[in-house]
Amino acid sequence: MDAEHMGADLERVLITEEEIQARLAELAREIWDHYAGEEFLLVGVLKGAVLVMADLMRALPGSAPMDWMAVSSYGSGTKSSGVVRILKDLDTDIMGRHVLIVEDII
Repeated sequence: MDAEHMGADLERVLITEEEIQARLAELAREIWDHYAGEEFLLVGVLKGAVLVMADLMRALPGSAPMDWMAVSSYGSGTKSSGVVRILKDLDTDIMGRHVLIVEDII
């Protein structure tokens, strides 16, 4: 969702969509160069990372396998409970693999 659709909920834009896409392109190139032919697995944390994961995958110079996890540390509000629950675990075995976690908020 872009700033013009946020209406009164958004005071100002700190980082533009163009800046985000440019940085994702840089990160994609850095990741690709870092692994230089070695396979790596991208793990997206649902649901917040869906869009950035899609953009990152498109920006990679080649293909990489991906998988998804869903976790929760929130009770009924927006404050963390301090206890992380795995709601959806990986389908891929990660033993001995390079794994990059893609998350929206850390």
